[in-house]
Amino acid sequence: VQLVESGGGLVQTGGSLRLSCAASGNIVSPNSLDWYRQAPEKQRELVATITSAGSTDYADSVKGRFTISRDNAKSTAHLQMNSLKPEDTGVYYCNVRHYYAVIGAVDYWGKGTLVNVSS
Repeated sequence: VQLVESGGGLVQTGGSLRLSCAASGNIVSPNSLDWYRQAPEKQRELVATITSAGSTDYADSVKGRFTISRDNAKSTAHLQMNSLKPEDTGVYYCNVRHYYAVIGAVDYWGKGTLVNVSS
């Protein structure tokens, strides 16, 4: 199973980016999917969540600016980021926690994609 993020880059304040997370293996459709980010010298933080039913939740810092979505048929998820601010800078990771009958929960992470918002 692999998760691969893409879509990061350098953008000016107020700009937009659309991140993608592509998964191999059938782990996306039955599970919630999260986007996390980690700014330099800071802990990783949860940014957005989408459940298997499509319910969403966001960190207060990104509400109204970010939108998480998923395409189960393509095993992909996206994070549309608008009105970007310098404090949104960081490495963005997608995460899926898959539950196996025998071994229980396993967390899958991608290697991340860098978002750099210039002021």
